[in-house]
Amino acid sequence: MENVSTEKEVVSKNFIEQIIDKDIEEGHCKQVVTRFPPEPNGYLHIGHAKSILLNSGLAKKYNGKFNLRFDDTNPTKEKTEFVQSIIEDVKWIGGEFEDRLFFASDYFDQMYEAAIKLIKKGKAFVCDLTADEIREYRGTLTEPGKNSPYRDRSVEENLELFEKMKNGEFEDGTKVLRAKIDMTSPNINMRDPVIYRVAHMYHHNTGDKWCIYPMYDFAHPIEDAIEGISHSICTLEFEDHRPLYDWVVKELEYENPPKQVEFAKMYLTNVITGKRYIKRLVEEKIVDGWDDPRLVSISALRRRGFTPESIRKFMELCGVSKSNSSVDYAMLEYCIREDLKLKRPRVMAVLDPIKLVITNYPEGQIEYLEESVNQENPEMGKREVPFGRELYIDRDDFMIEPPKKYFRLFPGNEVRLMNAYFVTCTDYITDETGKVTEVHCTYDPETKNGTGFTARKVKGTIHWVEATTAVKAEVRLYENIVDEEKGVYNEDGSLNLNPNSLTILKECYMEPAVKEAKPLDSFQFLRQGYFCVDSKDSKEDHLVFNRIVSLKSSYKPV
Repeated sequence: MENVSTEKEVVSKNFIEQIIDKDIEEGHCKQVVTRFPPEPNGYLHIGHAKSILLNSGLAKKYNGKFNLRFDDTNPTKEKTEFVQSIIEDVKWIGGEFEDRLFFASDYFDQMYEAAIKLIKKGKAFVCDLTADEIREYRGTLTEPGKNSPYRDRSVEENLELFEKMKNGEFEDGTKVLRAKIDMTSPNINMRDPVIYRVAHMYHHNTGDKWCIYPMYDFAHPIEDAIEGISHSICTLEFEDHRPLYDWVVKELEYENPPKQVEFAKMYLTNVITGKRYIKRLVEEKIVDGWDDPRLVSISALRRRGFTPESIRKFMELCGVSKSNSSVDYAMLEYCIREDLKLKRPRVMAVLDPIKLVITNYPEGQIEYLEESVNQENPEMGKREVPFGRELYIDRDDFMIEPPKKYFRLFPGNEVRLMNAYFVTCTDYITDETGKVTEVHCTYDPETKNGTGFTARKVKGTIHWVEATTAVKAEVRLYENIVDEEKGVYNEDGSLNLNPNSLTILKECYMEPAVKEAKPLDSFQFLRQGYFCVDSKDSKEDHLVFNRIVSLKSSYKPV
């Protein structure tokens, strides 16, 4: 009789999953409902991807629901453009919200009624102090605040003034509604925080209906409660706001209040994620938009050629933690290489071309050499590559006077043309500046790749593209937009920009396999890296490729 193991498989769970399991076990949670609540005041970046995938992943794991909800309570910075870009990004990254798309502004009537309820309970009051005076009255981390002189207004007066605020009878900044909690609290967020302000602003969703708008700390718990969110998962900077979150849902007497749980943000080394800085780069035309491939907005990563799978793998490697830490950008590059290496076709591309003429090859003859589409994945099949008398090779693959251990092409040396023939350099031509414009070689027809030729060995192999059938294209090489050695920011807060963050190569040549490439199609250019057809500037008659990542990696997975 066989021994049957009764041991259960040990499944590692992060601390948020442990909290959810406990809440379900104790009967505090009947259905897991999570949300991703972006403010539509900019494009999403790589850090947001962690929150999207965490929240949607938890809902999926527990057979729950996942909401995409816009926290659009500040019309001064919000645009419909940002709303549309966020929806597209969330879908692309894998956040499955289906028809569960919501806006905080959908609940403005309920938020107004919630404020009325607090006033009637004696838990909120209209305050006439200016913003500077409110800060002065608030106190410090070591000194308690002091009560506003308007704190003891009657319920009736507060109701009347708040209605007048709603009706547009006061100018911006003249009155606010504040929660009445405790000005001596050690948590400054609990010192009678502002929950409504006057703002005569047009809103992208509600138009001119409102001239008062709720503050985030007041609106957010209400939104969560209305939508039946079970676990409001946010980043660590909201930990000190949790007592206020809990106060709001308690005082408004929601039957199944949501629970706020904080996790650590993901910090990626040497990148710019701050919306203020990216906005400046866009406005000053240092980059060509929020989707410039040098940025790490989700739309920029998509345009550069990153895949949803690579970003999801990256987030898995990062994990979920309670403590902040930085992640090396090289890990993200590792993930995209791993995702593409068995999926994408490999082609030859010459980015800095010089002409190579095989003087003993028949003029006008083109032969087709059979090569693997992807040498590491035989299932992708074969491709035919044209070969002829005139080729392009990379300028780095020829030197007139080479240093020691240079095994590529130089006068008198023999190399293999990748998957083709052996050639020997016999001559070269330069222009008036001494720059090489053409290299002449002879080939040995007995050395054709695949014929089993073993009479002699060569140490160097170079890639090439047949000149008459080559596809001309523009290639953009990207480096980090900030100077990595100096750090992201100067002492005055300005950015340390890298002047070499973008190199544009106008005259590159590729084999015909790329001719029908569509926007966002990607390839491995042999010996060069992974490249993607640009979705913004590439045209049928003018292909533009972005370098996604080079072939070499400094990151080693643990």
